[in-house]
Amino acid sequence: MLKVKDLTVKYGVIEAVHGVSFEVKKGEIVSLVGANGAGKTTILRTISGLVRPAGGSIQFKELELTKTAPQKIVAAGLSQVPEGRHVFSGLSVMENLEMGAFLKKKNQDSKRVLQEVFERFPILADRKNQDAATLSGGEQQMLAMGRALMSEPDLLLLDEPSMGLAPIFIKEIFDIIQEIQKQGTTVLLIEQNANMALSIADRGYVLETGSLVLSGTGEELLASEEVRKAYLGG
Repeated sequence: MLKVKDLTVKYGVIEAVHGVSFEVKKGEIVSLVGANGAGKTTILRTISGLVRPAGGSIQFKELELTKTAPQKIVAAGLSQVPEGRHVFSGLSVMENLEMGAFLKKKNQDSKRVLQEVFERFPILADRKNQDAATLSGGEQQMLAMGRALMSEPDLLLLDEPSMGLAPIFIKEIFDIIQEIQKQGTTVLLIEQNANMALSIADRGYVLETGSLVLSGTGEELLASEEVRKAYLGG
């Protein structure tokens, strides 16, 4: 579904991502793990069309994303939940969700999708008229995920969904990610919490200072002595 080949991204003279290649197959959860500053968010922002690469290609289905506008990438079936959630303050929970369906054609059944989001995140239904900025961090993460799901993406990009959340919310968010996959959405997960990310991943990649250094199944990477020492405190 997604194929990244020889991706290079620069900020001025600084090369943040160096010739990275990986793929995400339909129906998988793929986790990209690494320390702060490894280039994970830059890769996601480049896939979404928010950053233009210095080299390489990104194929999503039949579309070359390096030459495609962000709104067309979303319309093609790819949605991102950004790091830090970025809900629209001053807008209600309902209005935030409606923004997620902005690019859907009018004859598509947004009410059905909204009902599915409310069933998955009951707290959002309870607080649909509340200003999004007044939600807790965990609730805002659920809103950001619900907003992304409103476009019914084929591929969902998640950037650090556990950041700043209490342990009880982290477990709930990761359970929801697995539910989303089971219902047919492919997931690319960027995460510092390597243990959680790899425990639910079909496959994973380890990123260090802009380069991929390891890849394997989630189980293989969790069992790797190198990964354990670097990311799991073992």
